[in-house]
Amino acid sequence: MAKEIKMEPEDAIDYVRKNVEVGDILEISYNRIYSPGEVLGITEEDPETGEGLTISLQLNGEMLTDVVDIDLKNIVDELIEMRHIHEDEEIVIEFY
Repeated sequence: MAKEIKMEPEDAIDYVRKNVEVGDILEISYNRIYSPGEVLGITEEDPETGEGLTISLQLNGEMLTDVVDIDLKNIVDELIEMRHIHEDEEIVIEFY
């Protein structure tokens, strides 16, 4: 059974930094986009340019299976929901 958490969108960056690992499944819903996939890599913020935390996902859709990079700092205000699956634990995060 999935554990449900509610948090502010800005807290998503800290959650990903502390809890998401390479190989986890991460499903991100933002704006009108749904991006489900396996985490291939996490790139920390660049101290010089200020670019945000970037997640590389191998999409697991039926039509799209590309690798995408999502900069959480760019989409933080548009986050709707995130589902994080790590080993046998499933966490659903709703943003308000």
